Amino acid sequence: MTAGTVTALQATFTAPVASFRNPLYSGVQVQLPCPPPSTVGGMLAAAAGGWPHIPDTFQFAMAFHARGQGVDLETYHPLDAKGRPTKPVPKDREFLAFTTLTVWITDQPDRWRRILRRPVWPLRLGRSQDLVGLHLDTIELVQEAGEQRGAVVEDAPDMGGTALRLPTAIRLDRTRTVWGTYRHDAAGTASSVVPGSYRTATGQAVSLLPPTHPATVEA
Repeated sequence: MTAGTVTALQATFTAPVASFRNPLYSGVQVQLPCPPPSTVGGMLAAAAGGWPHIPDTFQFAMAFHARGQGVDLETYHPLDAKGRPTKPVPKDREFLAFTTLTVWITDQPDRWRRILRRPVWPLRLGRSQDLVGLHLDTIELVQEAGEQRGAVVEDAPDMGGTALRLPTAIRLDRTRTVWGTYRHDAAGTASSVVPGSYRTATGQAVSLLPPTHPATVEA
């Protein structure tokens, strides 16, 4: 029996430098090896004009790879215990270099092509100054499981890469966060087959992640 196909938008975001701070650590700049789902969901929502323009159930799949990493200095403006500004201080900041984020959207791909071609707010990955380049393709995904490689997937037995505790969705006032456990192989070579995923023509797994909409925090 021949597997069916589904149409998807494949959006490839590139940035020379990106940095994703691990929110589990306070007072230090510990870097994540990939963007959290909440970060990518927030970027897509900003492109659409805000969360009111995104269905609560909206999902996407993603893969991420960085060709290098480094450390530089950045000026921080910490607040005291009462939320008042204090003296700026320099701190080491880890960063990823020559990054590629691939996002697959199967829900209304034509609408999302229009949104990303003319985003309401600039496309940024990580910090506000890290603008991205973008390439869009409409592709057919095969409805059978693919290889994990550099995909960010939900944690499950036999998945490759590093287990990461990442924010999935964040309340609009940032007072609550939904966390999830994910797997990501920074080298992009994990050969595990991802159950329930689609695959591209090259065999890459496309595994839809949980919804990142802030409404899921209230559920």
